Amino acid sequence: MDTISHPLLDKASEQFADPGSVHERIRAIDDVVLFKVKVQRWRGAVWTDDPDAEVPTWMVAAGTREDGSNDDFYTALESSGKAARARYNAEHDNALATGTYSGHLLPTRDDHDRYRLEAATRFALRLNSTIRDLARGSLHDGHEHAADFSGFRLGVQVRADHGNETYAAIRITGSVPANLVAMILGRVPGCEADGWFPEYALPERDLLPAEQVWSNIMDPKAAAELLEEF
Repeated sequence: MDTISHPLLDKASEQFADPGSVHERIRAIDDVVLFKVKVQRWRGAVWTDDPDAEVPTWMVAAGTREDGSNDDFYTALESSGKAARARYNAEHDNALATGTYSGHLLPTRDDHDRYRLEAATRFALRLNSTIRDLARGSLHDGHEHAADFSGFRLGVQVRADHGNETYAAIRITGSVPANLVAMILGRVPGCEADGWFPEYALPERDLLPAEQVWSNIMDPKAAAELLEEF
């Protein structure tokens, strides 16, 4: 979902980037607190979870502005909230005292599961592109290039000396599970999955605490393709 570009999503991301900023509440909805998002003719409703939640902000409804029409987003949102309240009260013994019901709009377990699945995909895509970028940079100058991820730092050093094999080293700083190490090593282009060996030093220095380094031989054709990218 994060790859979708839409003015309303972009505006919501910008508007709710600062958790301390002030937002305009949708007053017609009184059973939960929903906030307005406006851009061009688009309108949205945003629900905020606990600031420490895995996903603190959710856009739960969206539509367009149609002044004076029942199809106007906020008018339709209020009408659907009142209708949902009537259905709820008809199906439950304990009637709601609020004027609206919006529980069906809020994120469910399926939404959270979808977010985690997409987060794993986002991480894998970022890992792929970052490893290629770092390897390409190191091929140009022979030095280590590094990038920070949540919980660890990743370094890549590739040396392609004339007449010699192309040496590749991967440095991981931080506490990471073994399956993540395998995931990283498996994404280095031109390196056999079973060709990685642990090292006790980098070409230019010894290891520091919390560092682990793995080395391999990179296929020179893959190294040449990296250099030709962009």
